[in-house]
Amino acid sequence: MLTVNIHEAKTHLSRLVEQAVNGEPFVIAKAGKPLVKVVALDAPTHGQTRRLGFLTGNISVPDDFNTMGNNEIAQLFNAES
Repeated sequence: MLTVNIHEAKTHLSRLVEQAVNGEPFVIAKAGKPLVKVVALDAPTHGQTRRLGFLTGNISVPDDFNTMGNNEIAQLFNAES
């Protein structure tokens, strides 16, 4: 596994990240002491992605949604004990 010092990692970060994405992880070291290992993240598979609009046509929002229950809520907060 490739080990690079911090200065080299900063200088060649784009190239190193591309290598990690292609399955070649690397280690960043400081004064010869390994600090971190950089590896590619697993990309989500097609089945794990969010599908926007998948409930279209199955639910409806009432026209008075923003004011629903205002009277009841006002009574609860303004109620005198």
